[in-house]
Amino acid sequence: MSVEPGAPEPTTTWPTPPPGGWTADDLDTLPNLPPHTELIDGSLVFAGPQSIFHERAIDFLKWQLLSVVPEDFEVFRELTIDIDRQNRPEPDVVVVRADAVVDSAQTRLPAAAVLLAIEVVSPDSLSRDREAKPLKYARAGIPHYWRVENNGGSAVVYVFEREPASGQYTSTGIFHDRMKVSVPFVVDLDLTEIAPRRRHAPRP
Repeated sequence: MSVEPGAPEPTTTWPTPPPGGWTADDLDTLPNLPPHTELIDGSLVFAGPQSIFHERAIDFLKWQLLSVVPEDFEVFRELTIDIDRQNRPEPDVVVVRADAVVDSAQTRLPAAAVLLAIEVVSPDSLSRDREAKPLKYARAGIPHYWRVENNGGSAVVYVFEREPASGQYTSTGIFHDRMKVSVPFVVDLDLTEIAPRRRHAPRP
């Protein structure tokens, strides 16, 4: 990339990771990190620009789950969870035991308290949401994982449950227009509500 004469030099510099990589505690102390920075295997992972589908899906899932979640659980969007010293990912939506919330200023939740983690896939997060994160969530003992993908503007939800003998997720369903499950609690969702409120007719 060429730089025009007289153009200002870039001022943003990222911190150099220490030997062995960053730790979960570093996310709270490193200066000037972009919003929604995650820690995966000791490396900082920055979120790319989010799409309208991504925003709509997160909002829809959070508010729908809030209406049906048992009283001893809470629902949050975009809060990091502590898996281990080098992994502090940020699910898009998480259902967690209410007793894990001890302070309104806290920025992280213990993975042991998480009942359900949900990721809404973006182009830059595809491999993480399909491969890396499910492995880490399952190893952390999170019982349920949902992955939401954009299929031409319509939501498709892939549902997984942790099999206790293997400690790995197994697929329990793929849902398109309507999602109805009985675990981790009864959920009946009209996934078409994630689509745009008004579909414009094509121009002649």
